[in-house]
Amino acid sequence: MPEADLLSPIEPEATASEGSAFDLVVVGGGMVGAALARACSGKGLQIAVIETREPRRDWPAGEIDLRVSALSRASQRILARLGAWERIAALGANPYRKMCVWDALGGGSIHFDAQSLGEPDLGHIVENRVIQLALWETLESSPDIRLVCPASIVEIERTETESRVVLGDGQVIAGRLLVAADGRDSLVRELSGIETEGRDYDQRAIVANVRPQEWHQETAWQRFLPTGPLALLPLADGRCSIVWSATEERAAELLAMGDAAFSAALTDASEARLGALVVEGPRAAFPLRLQHAKQYVLPGLALVGDAAHAVHPLAGQGVNLGFLDAAELAAAIDLALERGRDIAGLWALRHYERARRGDNTAMLAAMDLIKRTFSNDVPPLAAARSLGLTLTDRIGPIKALFMERALGLGSDLPPLARPI
Repeated sequence: MPEADLLSPIEPEATASEGSAFDLVVVGGGMVGAALARACSGKGLQIAVIETREPRRDWPAGEIDLRVSALSRASQRILARLGAWERIAALGANPYRKMCVWDALGGGSIHFDAQSLGEPDLGHIVENRVIQLALWETLESSPDIRLVCPASIVEIERTETESRVVLGDGQVIAGRLLVAADGRDSLVRELSGIETEGRDYDQRAIVANVRPQEWHQETAWQRFLPTGPLALLPLADGRCSIVWSATEERAAELLAMGDAAFSAALTDASEARLGALVVEGPRAAFPLRLQHAKQYVLPGLALVGDAAHAVHPLAGQGVNLGFLDAAELAAAIDLALERGRDIAGLWALRHYERARRGDNTAMLAAMDLIKRTFSNDVPPLAAARSLGLTLTDRIGPIKALFMERALGLGSDLPPLARPI
């Protein structure tokens, strides 16, 4: 066994004159980064989490964050094992038990129901800030995790034995394994020289909260429009969170509208499935991009979550993929510790990359194909895709396979995501 690949954690005092040293340094304390740090706690490692700002601790009653996530069953299991789910449920996690998807042009549709699988729900709609706060609180209670916050990175120096992260205040954080969990525009990825492939979708996702005239039926609704999909996600107080993906031109029109005009356009786009929709509060928009890192790992470095891949939000899989990344990297670290190997060596990190890159590639490709297919208004294609939706809805085994995949009921999941 090569000496360089033996487990050799850095003691915090080893480079005290230059800064603080750790076994694991996670850059990004958002949902995925916090989940990874928590998953690696209690293993005899010294862990640092570098984050630009702490999560909000409280907010006015009745206020709903503009950014929500549709958490799969696999993600729920991960969060439960990390000790965060109970807190998330207390702060607000609304189950959705059905899903209805239909095509604006061809009229085809497909419906999913948790009861058909003998499951209580298909997942939960949770505010991103709720997830992050619950995970952050678990980090605060972990004695082997140091939260470096607020902090900004100005430079990264990587050698064969460690990475040194230079912060804006001059502090240096050194670690054997550096993990980039700093989002789609990852500075760590850029400074480490890892390239990405993909393209801009020339679309923006408009997010807002709306009050439907009729009850949302604990159902996630999605209509495919030629300019992009519209999703209505059910919230606990009867409102819906919307994610309306639209071309740049259409998004600019929608954002320029007053609340009344926007509400009318939204009601029309949803075919008034829930009656009139009235926007409540602000609206925001963010550009959409297909992006995939050409490699997930280098010696001493790993990418997770949006730093590794960015997917179209039409199926709400972004954070679920990120949580599976975190769980799989934690499993690779466990394996390295068990075998006496270096947690920062390629022997361990390639276990993670092999486990996740293929699944992520398949998901990105599937979402891209769906986006392309349903954005095309050519009549023959519109008719064919609607027929495909309708046939899939009628073929039980295929439909069940889709549902099981979305729920995270597969047998190839990392230990943290398997049934409890």
